[in-house]
Amino acid sequence: MDGLIIVDKPAGWTSHDVVLKLRKLLGEKRIGHAGTLDPLATGVLIITVGQATRLFPFLSRADKTYTGQITLGQATDTYDSLGNPVGEKCQWYPDLRLVEPVVESLTGEIEQLPPPFSAKKINGQRAFELARKGLTPELKPVKIDIHRFLILNYHPPEISFQIECSSGTYIRSIAHELGQKLGCGAHLSGLRRIVAGAYSEDEAFDLEQIEELQRAKLSSRFLIPLDYVLSGQPAVWVDPAGRADFEHGQNLRLEHLTRIDLHQKSQLVPVIYRVLADDNRLLGLARFNPQEKILQPEVVFQRQGQLPKPL
Repeated sequence: MDGLIIVDKPAGWTSHDVVLKLRKLLGEKRIGHAGTLDPLATGVLIITVGQATRLFPFLSRADKTYTGQITLGQATDTYDSLGNPVGEKCQWYPDLRLVEPVVESLTGEIEQLPPPFSAKKINGQRAFELARKGLTPELKPVKIDIHRFLILNYHPPEISFQIECSSGTYIRSIAHELGQKLGCGAHLSGLRRIVAGAYSEDEAFDLEQIEELQRAKLSSRFLIPLDYVLSGQPAVWVDPAGRADFEHGQNLRLEHLTRIDLHQKSQLVPVIYRVLADDNRLLGLARFNPQEKILQPEVVFQRQGQLPKPL
């Protein structure tokens, strides 16, 4: 079983909870996820199965889109509604005309400080482990890109929003910083991921649906086969000799390419290509070296048997 499952993560579950559930349900140890969702959050969680777990670096860096709610008036230690109140509760709420320019200041390329209760590692320890001990994690700001930050509705103290952002963005930190800049405190009170890379909530299955389909031996309904994964990326097709070289981890020379497709929308850096056999079977990923005019293997899949051709 190699491929992706797009899960609609329920509230109250950690991303790892979902992984453990699916390992047991599918009888497959090689299961991971690409892009953590906090317990508060729901929505699109990309689950990698089998050899697809090797694609984590490429899947996890994709842009994300969220909808949710920010509640003004009270900051918390976790920056969300699951945390303990910090500071005094504010009794006033700013007008929309004051909120909009602050939202604008949090749009574009900015530096963001991760929340103290996060999975960031500090000298080998997770930040949340230090925070739970009453220590203050020494976190460093990271560069992120908020492509779009829209206020969908404002009924004080609640702001409904939609955010499109780069990977690595903490929406909790956005909520906290918004409260700081407005001078009234704020925390994230609801969050749903509706898009992760090429996958949206319309394609997601909840855990109950997956369990029912698995029991009915209909895993093909929820499993995206390996050949379809990253199908929007630039691709090259290779002849039999090139396929043999690539499957043995050797570099691909340009004379072994039978076709190149550069017109598809790329979510990866342009020098990374899907490598396919003439029957459209995905052999792996390769990085183009323009100086030596070769494609160097990044990921090589080892598979047997025939799979259906992608459309």
